[in-house]
Amino acid sequence: MSDTLRDQLLGLGFKSAPQPERKPERKPDARRDSRPGGKPQGARPAGKPGEGPRPARDGDPRRGAPGKGRPHGNGPRPGANAGSGKPRSREDIDLAKAYAIRAQKEKDDRIEAERLKQEEARVRREAKVKLDELLKDKALNAEAADIARHFPYGGKIKRIYVTADQLRQLNAGELGVVQSNGRYLLVTAAVLVDAEAIFAPSVALRVDPNAPAEDDPYSDPQYQVPDDLVW
Repeated sequence: MSDTLRDQLLGLGFKSAPQPERKPERKPDARRDSRPGGKPQGARPAGKPGEGPRPARDGDPRRGAPGKGRPHGNGPRPGANAGSGKPRSREDIDLAKAYAIRAQKEKDDRIEAERLKQEEARVRREAKVKLDELLKDKALNAEAADIARHFPYGGKIKRIYVTADQLRQLNAGELGVVQSNGRYLLVTAAVLVDAEAIFAPSVALRVDPNAPAEDDPYSDPQYQVPDDLVW
């Protein structure tokens, strides 16, 4: 169609047909490698703009560079042998064993001594209870007694007041003295034997009539003890 006919049609109200839009041709990227999946040639590693490739950090185990990072391999940790000193000799080991054996024996001895002490205390308590039951209503101490009969007991000089008749019987071995709860009780010879069987330390005075008089100087009622003597 000539331009004159085109102009005449446009003048009659006809519009020209729209021209199809042409897409710009895509030029191949010269930087991309021609191989499938290839990376662009000359591509820079990821990082901040303008920065070059990052150097390997010291001690990074992933880069295999030794440094201040975690130790490599299964070697000993730093300071693992610090303060270990020289290996112990056979003599040192034997000496240590000897000390350990002695310490254990001393400990066992202390435990055994404490056990025996507690057992002795238990036996004494039970014996004193039986002794109190035995001596119930068996004491012969008289309120009218006015003669002091002295005797040694527990490393000290003790005394009990008796009558003249009781003094004779006491010196003849027919009577005796038992200590119970801090008191000195006058009892018969038979009760004295029973008390000794229950708790021997309770027997405070037993006189042997066949013993020489000098063995018991306190048997003489004329024997005087100073009043200022501490009992």
